[in-house]
Amino acid sequence: MEQTITLRIDGTEHEVPVDTRATLLDALRERVGNTSPKKGCDHGQCGSCTVLLDGRRHLTCLALAVAYDGAEVVTASGLAGEGQDGAEGGLHPVQQAFMAHDGFQCGYCTPGQVCSVVGMLQEAGQGHPSHVTGDLESEIDLDDDEIRERMSGNLCRCGAYVGILDAVREVAGR
Repeated sequence: MEQTITLRIDGTEHEVPVDTRATLLDALRERVGNTSPKKGCDHGQCGSCTVLLDGRRHLTCLALAVAYDGAEVVTASGLAGEGQDGAEGGLHPVQQAFMAHDGFQCGYCTPGQVCSVVGMLQEAGQGHPSHVTGDLESEIDLDDDEIRERMSGNLCRCGAYVGILDAVREVAGR
């Protein structure tokens, strides 16, 4: 059974006919043609399909598309153009940091990693604790343990973790 849903993807509204059993990942890739989120494990274990969904990081391979009718989806491609201080045309600061610190090798996981970092920084900035967060009386300290815990749902087959950690540290101001 098909149903038409509306998604605002990277700032553009799309009317998308989808099978009611289709994942948001499949709708983005196969119906809209946005190949930024990658299909890795298709079981919510690798993070390659991570996007910002209504402002929060989300695994699209686990989300039924019909459940997100009217949602705002931002992919790593949509982050480009949001340069420093909101300037148009540049890379997002997280993308710039990944480039500066070689936070990618093959690049397959990079879009999901980038979206996850953006979401993770927002969560930490709003005071959402992780399993390793200490005293919540003060601002969350994004030390290496905190960053690793918060990024643990994003896997890199190439092992670019050192560069990813360096990039996150830079953007987090550490």
